[in-house]
Amino acid sequence: MAGKFEKYSFKDEKKPTRYYSKRQEDYVAKTVGGRTTANSGATMFSGKGDVTTKGAESFLIECKTKTSNSDSISIKREWFEKNRNEMIFCNKEHQAVVFNFGPDAPYNENHYIIDEYLFKELLEYLNNK
Repeated sequence: MAGKFEKYSFKDEKKPTRYYSKRQEDYVAKTVGGRTTANSGATMFSGKGDVTTKGAESFLIECKTKTSNSDSISIKREWFEKNRNEMIFCNKEHQAVVFNFGPDAPYNENHYIIDEYLFKELLEYLNNK
């Protein structure tokens, strides 16, 4: 069954972590109309965040993926603190952390974590649509 979770698959062989990360970052950037950050996470001098968007409601997005399929993932507070600080530094309006449970369907469905303020804004928007 080809469906929305058939974005990318890595069943053939185990690849380096960066391979999986780049695939997720490219997919997220395409999905949200953003751009990937060159060498994100590679050095302290590289760009901030993994994906950025432009516009009045710009985002800095941090991507997290697992290199093998899993039913759980540990969410770390430091991801949000780091992303929030980088968001301010980069003059972005919002930040999100996106994660998935692995490289293969259906584990590779991306989930976006946003703060309570933005969730309330989204809820209000949806209720008044």
